[in-house]
Amino acid sequence: MSNDIKIKKGLDIKLKGAAEKATENAIISNTCTIRPEDFHGVIPKLIAKVGDKVKAGEPVFYNKDIEAIKFVAPVSGEVVEVIRGERRRIMAVKIQADKEQTYQDNGQFNLDSDDGNAVKTHLLATGCWPFIKQRPYDIIANPERAPKAIFISGYASAPLAADLDYVLQGKEAELQAAITALGKMTEGQVHVSVGKNANSPLVGLNGVTLHKVSGPHPSGNVGTLINKIDPVNKGETVWTVNAQDLVIIGELLLTGKFNAERLVALVGSSVKKPRYFRTKIGSEVATMVYDNGVDKDGNDRIISGNVLTGKQVKPDGALDYYSNTISVIPEGDDYEFFGWNKPVFNKVSTSRAMTFSWLTPNKKYELDTNTNGEHRAFVLTGNYEEVFPLDIYPLQILKACMYSDLDEMEALGMYEVAPEDFALTEFICVSKQPHQEIIRKGLDVMIKEIG
Repeated sequence: MSNDIKIKKGLDIKLKGAAEKATENAIISNTCTIRPEDFHGVIPKLIAKVGDKVKAGEPVFYNKDIEAIKFVAPVSGEVVEVIRGERRRIMAVKIQADKEQTYQDNGQFNLDSDDGNAVKTHLLATGCWPFIKQRPYDIIANPERAPKAIFISGYASAPLAADLDYVLQGKEAELQAAITALGKMTEGQVHVSVGKNANSPLVGLNGVTLHKVSGPHPSGNVGTLINKIDPVNKGETVWTVNAQDLVIIGELLLTGKFNAERLVALVGSSVKKPRYFRTKIGSEVATMVYDNGVDKDGNDRIISGNVLTGKQVKPDGALDYYSNTISVIPEGDDYEFFGWNKPVFNKVSTSRAMTFSWLTPNKKYELDTNTNGEHRAFVLTGNYEEVFPLDIYPLQILKACMYSDLDEMEALGMYEVAPEDFALTEFICVSKQPHQEIIRKGLDVMIKEIG
């Protein structure tokens, strides 16, 4: 029995370059990079130093504020570099990967007899805790705060996102182990969403409350699921876990090994043969991108993640800790002469003024990174509400964040949002305001002032 959730507000951005359902092994990456910036708000304290040998799953650094939260090596090898920024802040830790991988043995976990505290202790000790995030604040979950519920989205609706039905196939045992463990850490329910017509291995799991979702993006966002099922109020906490991260958690519980394997979709109009690659967290993106149809001399942007919420990475950059998509699209640095004064047929828009994308709803577009305008003060158009399905006033909460009115932010629902919930309003914004950055800064103010 499932509960249906139908989303009417939103926007599907149909882009060229979706991955075909074929998987091959990526070239083995020489180095693996862990970047503390992937874990917002974490102040890293090194455990492993340059020259140290580490096994896959062995701690590399921990969180200064909550020392129990450890971050482990995705691969075995030698720590060859610690990149530092201003005030000697740790920006990245590079590990030279061994040809033959060795794993730290954490022992098989007894899910039948152990309780929630034992599960929590085990996940903290083995480096799996960073996969568990919380709302409010969209940060790694505080292990001292019990969640009222846990939410997992098994449906990816973002443009060119990896198909979770495909990447999770054959992982039923790992998924069930992770769900069973997570369920022991909450007195509430474990909510899982899948596509309405999905063929997902998540459907047959025990211990979950299943929701079948339909409608345009952001129907697949976990924030949309939270808002429609059990919104977060002041003093409450919910946890979220990415569906593919469940596989890593489950395998560790069943085998004792931290296997940081990822099935990554290489997508985008600049990719000649988009498909899936089996690789490791933190691997060099070049091992997947340049040997598979992307022109090294081309003017393209590489994004770790989807085109709406991902991070731009350099050609020698690495896959970030939470992403299972690498998007490659043309760089939009060409000025279009009188582009504002002529009909437009090759761009996506929610407005019918001078744009005609509404005439071809199923057309796929080859978009670049051009914002087609410059930053200016907010223009009141009323368009944000058309693509924002949460029961929240988007413009008002953005303004409250900009002038840091904590009372107004609380009243408007700041406790349940994350930057990704505002990706579409940012995409259609005629004022070119950085909505996701505004929300992130607002959440940081709340963490500092409220905690």
